[in-house]
Amino acid sequence: MHLAFKDGDECIPLNHNSGVFFAKATTDPSDGSITPKSLRSPYAFMLKDGKYCIVAVRTEGDGSPDPQSRGCALIAVTEDFLHYDELGLVKLCDEDITSVRGKLCRGCGSYKIFFETASERGKCQIDDVYSLTAVPVGECEHKAEGGCAHHDHGEGGCAHHHSEGGCHSQYPMTMTIGGETATVFCEVEVSDEIAKKLERKLITPKNIAVSFPSEVTCSSEEELCKIFAQADYSDGSTDTKRVKWNLEGVDFAKSGRYEITGELVQPHYEFPIAINRADPCVAKWNGKYYFIATNDADGNHTLYIRCADSIPELVDAEEVLLLDSNTYEGIGGLLWAPEFHEINGRLYIFHGATPGEFFREESHLMVLKEGGDPMNRNDWSQTRRVTKKDGSDLCEAGKVITLDMTCFEWESEYYVVWSQRQFVPKDLGAWLYIAKLDPSDPWKLLTDPVILSKPDYGWANNHTLVDEGPFALIRGDKIYLSFSSALVDATYCVGLLTIERGKDLLDPAAWVKTNYPLLTSRSVEGEYGPGHNAYVTDDDGKVWNTYHARPGVDGPRSSGIRRVHFDIYGEPVLDVTEELDIKPELKTVKTTLIVK
Repeated sequence: MHLAFKDGDECIPLNHNSGVFFAKATTDPSDGSITPKSLRSPYAFMLKDGKYCIVAVRTEGDGSPDPQSRGCALIAVTEDFLHYDELGLVKLCDEDITSVRGKLCRGCGSYKIFFETASERGKCQIDDVYSLTAVPVGECEHKAEGGCAHHDHGEGGCAHHHSEGGCHSQYPMTMTIGGETATVFCEVEVSDEIAKKLERKLITPKNIAVSFPSEVTCSSEEELCKIFAQADYSDGSTDTKRVKWNLEGVDFAKSGRYEITGELVQPHYEFPIAINRADPCVAKWNGKYYFIATNDADGNHTLYIRCADSIPELVDAEEVLLLDSNTYEGIGGLLWAPEFHEINGRLYIFHGATPGEFFREESHLMVLKEGGDPMNRNDWSQTRRVTKKDGSDLCEAGKVITLDMTCFEWESEYYVVWSQRQFVPKDLGAWLYIAKLDPSDPWKLLTDPVILSKPDYGWANNHTLVDEGPFALIRGDKIYLSFSSALVDATYCVGLLTIERGKDLLDPAAWVKTNYPLLTSRSVEGEYGPGHNAYVTDDDGKVWNTYHARPGVDGPRSSGIRRVHFDIYGEPVLDVTEELDIKPELKTVKTTLIVK
């Protein structure tokens, strides 16, 4: 389900004209397999408690009729059109439903659900949407009291008229939204508060103002450079920016007043920064920055590392071979998704590897020796597989693979999250698992693996069922765990799991999954299939997102980097491009410098 603001005859698309509400997949309890689902004919109307109900026809993932949903409508509830609680299916009839609508009958206080099939139009009554119980009804006896048969331009949803035979209205109608042809099923009024939040969350923030003190007193250039400008954004958020000043004519050895100008410092990264480098990761270690990534240029047989004094210098830094598929017995290829992580003051690299065949891919770990140089391959230990807490294999080789293991520290404990996929006896898709890690022996888990996430939304199961590439971004009292989903083509995208301090990280129910992806091929022009994020903080405290995408629908997976913006709610935004980050005409600032 897509959303747009209606302004007169114009519709302004939200979320880059991507979906916001998706039907969940179903799970077969006998074997755990997932069946993707989609939806059509979505319709929104207000409930008595002020929330909104979404009714829709659930389909198979490819849009064909869903046998499980025959005669049923999908019901979900939302407070803000950002977070959705999918309640389930409500039975309306015995035929395949082609369209469905609903509204509150103010006369009797119940909800009327209007539906159409190939042979009939019908109406059912629901007294409580949470009960998922409906009964057929005829014409509403309360229509004269403002019941279900009347024009309603506000709380009931779109402007339409219900008659005994079903629902007649201007909707559905075909419109052009954001330059694309769309079928619109309803319109619904929302409060100014909800509209403002939707705008802040589903329209990428952009720089609208820059400020700097009109007068500063400094005794040195170093002191002046510690004063940052403030950039203001359209959603109400702010960010600080370093300034590079033109100090020609300024003498810090003499007292005086100077009118000076400067430009906001903004590192420039042209996508891609590294072609044929996927799953990139940048980390800071002992005052230097290091870059590592999956090497798609040679079929994933080598891992190369770069080193520089700053993140921008990594782009042109020399690559040095760190690991290949000929060095160690048992490491024959598919060197995937390397990540740097510090555990108890030691530097480790997590990565995937296989003795040879794809179905034996497993998570591995290597450590830098004490005082070692990360650029020297001889200073790294032999890579070893990660095991369960009893030392047994993390998965059954040849039937299950593990990959994309990441690590983070939280409240003095270490956790790992990874992607695991069973292929035999049945392909279940790739799921995310979480466990505690033993920091004294990081090759071994401390707890049993727990399923954290399955690819249950439509955006996560395009062309294949995959949740992979997790990486934690810790911000205050929250962990934002981004992950990637779908096939590694132009449908690849980034999802988000969030948990608050005080919650049990090993309890999947404690995590909140955002219903829609944060980053897709629609997010930034010219970047297709973005995903597999990692985060690094620079010397100014700015968080940077390293990711891969394709420079063209069929282009090679290649690395990119972009600043992570934090919106008015403190949550990460991954699609603030350089042009949106600093408006070009606002880059120059002025001030009066007083030297004493």
